[in-house]
Amino acid sequence: MDEVLDRVTLERLAKTFAADDRVRLLQNAVVKNGAEAVALDNDVVTSSGNTFSHHLTDRKVTAQGKSGRCWLFAGLNLLRRPMMETFSLASFELSQAYLMFWDKLERANYFLEAMLATASRPLDDRTVAFLLESVGNDGGQWNMFVALVATHGVVPKQAMPETQSSADSAGMNGILRRVLREGAARIRAAAANGPGEAREEKAEILETVHRVLSLHLGTPPERVDWQWEDDDHHFHRVGWLTPEEFAERYVSLPLEDYVCLVHDPRPSSPPGRTFTVDYLGNVVGAPPVTYLNVDIELTKRLAAETIAGGEAVWFGCDVGQMMSSELGLWDAHLYDYEGLYGTRFGLSKADRLQLRETEMTHAMLLVGVDLVDGSPRRWRVENSWGAERGQEGYYTMNDSWFDEYVFEIAVRKDRLPEELRLALEQPPIVLPAWDPMGALAEPRALTRPSLG
Repeated sequence: MDEVLDRVTLERLAKTFAADDRVRLLQNAVVKNGAEAVALDNDVVTSSGNTFSHHLTDRKVTAQGKSGRCWLFAGLNLLRRPMMETFSLASFELSQAYLMFWDKLERANYFLEAMLATASRPLDDRTVAFLLESVGNDGGQWNMFVALVATHGVVPKQAMPETQSSADSAGMNGILRRVLREGAARIRAAAANGPGEAREEKAEILETVHRVLSLHLGTPPERVDWQWEDDDHHFHRVGWLTPEEFAERYVSLPLEDYVCLVHDPRPSSPPGRTFTVDYLGNVVGAPPVTYLNVDIELTKRLAAETIAGGEAVWFGCDVGQMMSSELGLWDAHLYDYEGLYGTRFGLSKADRLQLRETEMTHAMLLVGVDLVDGSPRRWRVENSWGAERGQEGYYTMNDSWFDEYVFEIAVRKDRLPEELRLALEQPPIVLPAWDPMGALAEPRALTRPSLG
């Protein structure tokens, strides 16, 4: 029999706590003010500046609302920056609801194809169980964003604005999960009678998904009448464009030439190798979600070079760790939890990944870097949580936090050293569907945490 918490043990724990005057004083402070306020390291706060040696032009930040579309917002924020220069506009957004619609429909198709492929496996098979658990969420990855733009193009926000359900997606997602899980049951049952019957079921389910999305998000435009007045009050008219034509004309960044770099320090993940995650994707037939594992110092160097070259950097991180959203600040030592709780937190980044203490939860843009003797000291971040917090929606990330909690960036392939460009040609190592490298597309991906 395992040892239980008996009365003697409980009395000893209570007496030990009560005998420590310092701990009881801390108790009073935490009860009244909360742990974050008590543990906040003022020295870190006062030493964290918000000026940068390399800084892209600030744009009015976007707001993803109560949804997990950070990866879409970060991707569209990256695309809109050169468009705003082309259009001579101080304020401009691409439609996030438009890509959300197509991501949901494409991902439903991807999920149902996975249910067809795994129909012979039991429901408690770990992959099947993971797919059923994670269906219908908002999260995603860089390659999934690229696949959507390549397949469906983009449109200005005015052509398909936000709706109640795009900005607060929980209700819609709950219905989609119900439809898709019912669909999974029907497909698995029909598969026993042959693929033809199973695909008939799939077609009916997709029709229902399309109807749900259209009711919640509206109907995606087939064409947009593009005209605008620039900041100098000059009028411009282009005329009617399909979303694909709009993207071809105005998406100036060569998205197909970007590669996703990750810093995965786990012993099982050798550097210089490509990886993919089983059943991670949205568009059937699109290139797989692929990562190249590199050293964190190379990740930072390439990010800094990209910013210095005038381009923002899409990145994925564990946003809620050591963060104050009120101050708009991240630092690896922002809170002295060891001093507050009288304990030690000594896990390495690799250990935290393996023990699920850290994983990618949010995507944003790096838009500035402060270099001292060529090395980064701090980074400027454009978030998608609105302008109410931070510095009107912008945040400062000290370099210590980059080391510990940034996992992924998207950069152009031609910035890589030659040996790593060659490494991209290797077949990727396939990680299981539940691996933490796929976490940005899972339900845990954050919307807007109420932290600090």
